[in-house]
Amino acid sequence: MCHINSVMLALSKCENATVFQKTFGLNDFYFASKEWDFPMGHISFVGKSDADILAAGAPKIVPGFTLELMARHSLDFWMTSEDLPDPNNRVTVTRDGQIQLSYKSNNDEGHKRLQAKLKSLLKHVNCTEEVTHLNAYIGKRIPLAGVAHQNGTLRFGRDAATSVLDTNCKAHDLDNLYVVDASFFPSCGAMNPALTIMANALRVGDHLMERLK
Repeated sequence: MCHINSVMLALSKCENATVFQKTFGLNDFYFASKEWDFPMGHISFVGKSDADILAAGAPKIVPGFTLELMARHSLDFWMTSEDLPDPNNRVTVTRDGQIQLSYKSNNDEGHKRLQAKLKSLLKHVNCTEEVTHLNAYIGKRIPLAGVAHQNGTLRFGRDAATSVLDTNCKAHDLDNLYVVDASFFPSCGAMNPALTIMANALRVGDHLMERLK
């Protein structure tokens, strides 16, 4: 599993002079809402765009001063939705020892609704009516090979028939193998996983200390 991510750029009618833009986050639509019975995800700011970032994928005929003006007025949103567990999405090894990845995106409808929700919110603030997908300037959506938050494949659980690890992250079939990286996730969530991984590693560490007494 990995996160479903997209970046969208809105233009404020007044300049956005912020430096630490990424400190904003919005989880109001993480869970179900009146319009949708399922989670949509997390909205936050991504690092502030500048003219050089916008120029990386913009047509060469776009004047530099236009990109500079856009950057000064930009609100750069990062949206993350949960990639749901799918038994057909897996990592396997071929007969000749090559790693093989089978993956098909899911929860796309929830992510589209999250994007639509952001657009509707911007109508109530001092922004332009249109929101630009930033991939129009810096390339296509981040491919699977570029994702930094891969997780799953060794999910934990109580039933050995549906999980690889037990609830203490010990392999069901091996007494001396524990896995405490992101592999144990049964579902990826819609947030950066680092703090969850750390907290779980500390929990498993406490379990091991108790077991080895």
